[in-house]
Amino acid sequence: MILPQTWWGILLGYVIVFVSGGGLCAIAQLLIIKTRLTPARILVIFLLAGIALQTFGLYEPMASVLRSGIAVPITGFGASLAKGAIEWATEYGIPGAFAGGLVNTSYGVGIAVAASYIVSVIFKPKAK
Repeated sequence: MILPQTWWGILLGYVIVFVSGGGLCAIAQLLIIKTRLTPARILVIFLLAGIALQTFGLYEPMASVLRSGIAVPITGFGASLAKGAIEWATEYGIPGAFAGGLVNTSYGVGIAVAASYIVSVIFKPKAK
């Protein structure tokens, strides 16, 4: 979905991203409050949801409307894993299914590791 480049179109784009990303966060918060699921299990559920959406071809249409509201949370990471696995599996077979997801997400994981290291050096974390 392409919005017009007017102030109204730009504002509407921000609202769509805010509502969709906030909706995902609200779902996660409700799961934390109303169930006995741990945050780690909820993270896995969202990861698997992204994988399922990509596998069944629903992620791309949703991403074109919801934009980074659905791409930034862990669902986007799951969709990237699935997309890489599917693409590489069709080209390289079963070994590609295992490697494709890793290749697709390696840049983001590498940046996260490097940024975490830099922050830990700057702020000198202490064990409790």
